[in-house]
Amino acid sequence: MAVHLSFLLIFTGLAGSHSITTVSKVSVKHGDEITIPCLYDSRYINNVKYVCKGYYWSSCSTEIRTDSQNSSRKFSISDDKIQNIFTVTIKDVTNKDDDDYWCVVEGNEGSDDGKYFHLSPTGATPSVSVDRQEITGFKGDNINIKCYYRNDGVMKWCKLDRSCVTGSSGSIDGTGVTISREWTSVSTVTMSGLRTESSGWYSCDKEDFQMPVHVTVTDRPTTTTSSLTTVSASTVNHNPVSADQALTTVQGELQSPSHHVKSFGIRLSVIFVVMVTLFIWFIFKRHKQRKVESSATITAEGEVRYMRNTSGEPEVSCGERCVVATLAAIWM
Repeated sequence: MAVHLSFLLIFTGLAGSHSITTVSKVSVKHGDEITIPCLYDSRYINNVKYVCKGYYWSSCSTEIRTDSQNSSRKFSISDDKIQNIFTVTIKDVTNKDDDDYWCVVEGNEGSDDGKYFHLSPTGATPSVSVDRQEITGFKGDNINIKCYYRNDGVMKWCKLDRSCVTGSSGSIDGTGVTISREWTSVSTVTMSGLRTESSGWYSCDKEDFQMPVHVTVTDRPTTTTSSLTTVSASTVNHNPVSADQALTTVQGELQSPSHHVKSFGIRLSVIFVVMVTLFIWFIFKRHKQRKVESSATITAEGEVRYMRNTSGEPEVSCGERCVVATLAAIWM
């Protein structure tokens, strides 16, 4: 069987399989899902892409196609014609999915082009794995990817259809790459100074196994609007105050010295008028009382009676009480 496979791989290579690039072998834990990237030549942009399952390409069974509207519970496929790559996702991996697969594009002249990969499910720790297959970073920033592997040995960080960094440091497409080994089975890949060209599919490589990882580099969100708002607010008011403080300020302005002077003047004027009125009333009363005392013949009209209280003081008449009460009310 190995001879047949070797012969088949050689044959597909002669047939132009170099136009398709993908991983060669992936290890997946039971119940997980895996996304496999398949890069293709630009001349295949408008061609149908599909994934088939089986050892022999000539007899493999098609699992899903880009031109098929039928959805599959197990497989899903998408085609990015800008990046010239289609991806297939295999869900809920089980032992039944342990098989050989092919990334295939239909040929322009009836001859299809494909590349082989093997899926190896496991109930234990996968040979190579990552925390997540999708990671996003901003231009100029750094990102870290942890690669886990089961056996000791050299780990590489590779970009599909590009070069690999094997040692502790290097670069891919102008982006710095460092690989630091934390434990026996864990290595951290750091990509520094991210650029637009840094976007793409990479893989943690360990011996025959790979785990693909997609890196997306985007522009950092601008904060121009918020900055302008902050500057405007700072220009208008360098010392913002609360609503309570603003209310206190308004009340203070209403109770300014000029306001007090005006209010006091009005009260004083009213009191002066009342006092003049009271003085005139008092003079008139005294005059009337003297007139009554000097004329004994007009007792009915001029009789003034005094009622004394227990303390011996004369009781104040209604007129006096009313005036005093009026003065008190005005002053308050």
